[in-house]
Amino acid sequence: MEIWINPACSKCRSAVQLLDAEGAEYTVRRYLEDVPSPDEIRAVLDRLGLEPWDITRTQEAEAKDLGLKEWPREAGSRERWITALAEHPKLIQRPIITAEDGTAVVARTEEAVRDALGR
Repeated sequence: MEIWINPACSKCRSAVQLLDAEGAEYTVRRYLEDVPSPDEIRAVLDRLGLEPWDITRTQEAEAKDLGLKEWPREAGSRERWITALAEHPKLIQRPIITAEDGTAVVARTEEAVRDALGR
């Protein structure tokens, strides 16, 4: 199990605390420092069953600067979104937990963290 976090994020800290409280074995990836490649983002999207725009923090200043809200949300624009996430990792929704069963979850709630633990 791996969890992508930003240590400054309260939801990330809460997720890590819950993983620790449950005695889970996991690896922490500080994705702002250890930036995921486009291939890694594609793999996580596949595991999540989501599209890149589904995990993009569109309220961030960088998103506004890029005009992301205006970008098409369709298959033909998928790579553009993935490239933006790789070049601007702050835009990736957090935390993301990759579960042992090959799936992943955006773990913004205690329920989502527990869901990942049960997989």
